[in-house]
Amino acid sequence: MKICVIGTGYVGLVAGACLADMGNSVICVDNNREKLEQLKQGIIPIYEPGLEELVTSNTAENRLKFSSDLDDAVKKSEVCFIAVGTPQREDGAADLTYVYSVAEAIAKAMNGYKVIVDKSTVPVGTAEKVEEIIRKNTAYEFDVVSNPEFLKQGNAVDDFLLPDRVVIGSNSAKATAIMQEIYSPYLRTANRIVIMDVKSAEMTKYAANSFLATKISFMNEIAALCEKVGANAEMVRIGMATDARIGNKFLFPGVGYGGSCFPKDVKALIQTGKEQNCEMMIIQAVDKVNKRQKANFVTKIMSRFGEDLKGMTFALWGLAFKPKTNDMREAPSIYVVNELLKHGAKIHSYDPKAMETAKFIFGDKIQYAQNAYDALKGADAMILMTEWNEFRRPDYEKMAELLKQKIIFDGRNQYERAKLESKGFEYYNIGEKINIHH
Repeated sequence: MKICVIGTGYVGLVAGACLADMGNSVICVDNNREKLEQLKQGIIPIYEPGLEELVTSNTAENRLKFSSDLDDAVKKSEVCFIAVGTPQREDGAADLTYVYSVAEAIAKAMNGYKVIVDKSTVPVGTAEKVEEIIRKNTAYEFDVVSNPEFLKQGNAVDDFLLPDRVVIGSNSAKATAIMQEIYSPYLRTANRIVIMDVKSAEMTKYAANSFLATKISFMNEIAALCEKVGANAEMVRIGMATDARIGNKFLFPGVGYGGSCFPKDVKALIQTGKEQNCEMMIIQAVDKVNKRQKANFVTKIMSRFGEDLKGMTFALWGLAFKPKTNDMREAPSIYVVNELLKHGAKIHSYDPKAMETAKFIFGDKIQYAQNAYDALKGADAMILMTEWNEFRRPDYEKMAELLKQKIIFDGRNQYERAKLESKGFEYYNIGEKINIHH
């Protein structure tokens, strides 16, 4: 099938490469010429396991092309995926400017029936507006479909090629059949295509992400109470997770969620509720708990060292909002770093993939180490922010030699207290009552 994907950000690039890998002829369109040149050379702007190989092999086979000519791409395609950014506005709502301008451009380029697919995360009612815009600008037949993505960063290629489910929101039998044909190769072992109306599909994306964010915030709230009453949040988590009705995913206490999806989608759902005069009380609490969680972590550090951190150095392991990505959008590390800097501390940071991203955010306000151990030299404590695999089994003897004080703040509950304390470390984690040393 001939497909164009407009927008080569995270979603667009993964979708384009994976659709090409299934034998479709795909044109990825972007107005950033520098980025297009890099993509043509196989240079990928984001770190995502397996993506570079897919882009390189499908470009070589001529199934995947990159272009800045939207008009030409639309004319050559039967299906047009809109995968442009929907950044958050001041009020928390999604900014749909790019989606609408692309819809108009598609309409003006049309030369026959097209299926226009909203792949970007957009609030309920967006497809209707996209349809209005297109109808004003063309006399050709078309259908607008909602096909939200459920890609986990760090696992996006596998998620696309072996999806849990594919949600297709369509009010047209013709468009539904075309979408089923596109996705049938990915679902050979089981039919996990869920077909529904357009508005329900738009809502499903927000509901799913907000529910996962709710699980995280719920566990973080329980962890905060565990610290007060002397229970162990990790034990409580295991006790809960073994209940099949609850399950074990997204139940880990930590410094809060980040990334481009959960914070944005939670806020957008709250805003949609406001617009409809329907207060989203649980979702508002989820957002509030997440903010508090980051603040609580900083408070824990201050409780140990005092408010004045001048002359102190902290080694930060991990900057990305989660492992296997270089994405730092809404990463808890940003909040923690800024608060520590505000109180006079110095930061030595290390992340296997997000160092370049961090330089854009912090510039020269913090130092960037060559490796994890390099960051520890002369630091008063190590703070774990991202649970990269390479941080899981460190050389504790080496850590003890490099650190000025043997103190670890574990924002991801990755280490074992007994093991660290037996080696003479002070250990602070999330969800356990600890007597703060002074």
